Amino acid sequence: MTLSLTNSVANAAAMASISTASGYRIANNPVVLSAERPRRSRRRPDPLDGVFDNEVVPLLVASPGLRAIAVFEELQRRHATLSPGVRRTLERRIRAWRAVHGPEQDVIFRQIHPPGQLGLSDFTDANDLNVTIAGAPFSYLLYHFRLAYSGFAHVHIVRGGESFAALARGLQDALWNLGGVPHEHRTDSLSAAFRNLDRAARDDLTQRYTALCEHYGMTPSRNQRGVAHENGSIEGPHGHLKRAIEDALLLRGSRDFAAVDDYRAFLDEFGSQRNARVHLRIDAERAHLQALPDRQHDNGEITWVIVTRSSGFTLRKVFYSVPSRLIGHRLRVVLHEDHLDLFIGGTPLMTLTRGRAGAQGKHGHVVDYRHIIHALRRKPMALMNLVYRDQLFPRTAYQRTFELLLARTSAAVACRTLVDLLQLAHMRGCEAELAVHLDALVDAGTLPDMKALNARFSPDPTQLPQINIVTVPLSSYEVLLDSVAPTQVQP
Repeated sequence: MTLSLTNSVANAAAMASISTASGYRIANNPVVLSAERPRRSRRRPDPLDGVFDNEVVPLLVASPGLRAIAVFEELQRRHATLSPGVRRTLERRIRAWRAVHGPEQDVIFRQIHPPGQLGLSDFTDANDLNVTIAGAPFSYLLYHFRLAYSGFAHVHIVRGGESFAALARGLQDALWNLGGVPHEHRTDSLSAAFRNLDRAARDDLTQRYTALCEHYGMTPSRNQRGVAHENGSIEGPHGHLKRAIEDALLLRGSRDFAAVDDYRAFLDEFGSQRNARVHLRIDAERAHLQALPDRQHDNGEITWVIVTRSSGFTLRKVFYSVPSRLIGHRLRVVLHEDHLDLFIGGTPLMTLTRGRAGAQGKHGHVVDYRHIIHALRRKPMALMNLVYRDQLFPRTAYQRTFELLLARTSAAVACRTLVDLLQLAHMRGCEAELAVHLDALVDAGTLPDMKALNARFSPDPTQLPQINIVTVPLSSYEVLLDSVAPTQVQP
């Protein structure tokens, strides 16, 4: 129309890239065709006529969170003739009604994260990765630390559930691996760590977490309970992290690892490769991080136990054996994520591997046969129905031997022989070598002969080395003195 003011209709149509006929039609009638067309009427009756306004809308007003499928099932109950094909129509109409009349929804406010400001920690369940250790299923969590600005990430295997010890261990490993400290550290509400704790224990946990943050100069913060998107800078990357680990496991060709340490090494290498992709942003953020303190914070949880007449103590539904000389003593236990440090007063005693309770609250056992073998020799039949008998055997060869002895001999002979085998392994320091020999005997279906085993694993006096001590005369040292030039003394 603008071009036709200064040009002919044919020229204006050509310049507007339309046909000449369309140009004459528009010149004669400038009204848009869509405005002339009447609105199309329904081609079939409305299946929700008289139902949506009278029944559905009151339901939506009374219960704003009601799902469309629940409304549809309720309408089917009220109207037996209602067609199942109406479901999609109902869902679209409910969605349109809520867009106009529905309640206000929560809004996510995107944030700007300055470099060096925020670091986040969280735990995520990784059992869906189906990792196995030596062929056995491996149940664990992954501790995940991430910097909001650069995306630096660190993962750490956690045996058992969420706890302060696991958080402190993973956080400190991440900070020392990073080489700096952010100004703020954010977690979720730590509800899993607080679970089943009394008020005093919760206050103690809070104080220790505050002390950990103060040691590194970080300001602790938490998101509101149940509002996961406030931790979105780490909640979202959880899924990306596990999918990337899944890809790495597929490329590896196997999900089985010989030991937990091998899996840890695999995750460390995986994390280094992912951080290398954003190393420029990480290097830029390191300039804004705080310096590390001169030492790590003691991340252990301190508790006290009394050694019982069973030559052990129970902590967190796990029985730990200790030498019997400690029976009746009160020990200080520093509980870490993967081990326990035992002290009597201020004197360190030993370090024990941390055990985990079984499924459905079943107690676990961490037992060292060396702690009780001297007492078990006096009461060998106690082995028969010992609560932690299976955990007492240091290797599967000893358990296989005991099962063969029970099948071939009496219970008394089986218990006595197995106790003698444990004593031999302890006294001669041949636990591994003896296990290999016992496996061969069990495979051959042969019972162990203690006389032959004692002779085999005892030292042979004829093979002991002869040590000849040769005394050197003192005059031989004078030769050395003569070869040394006298020291020049400065005046």
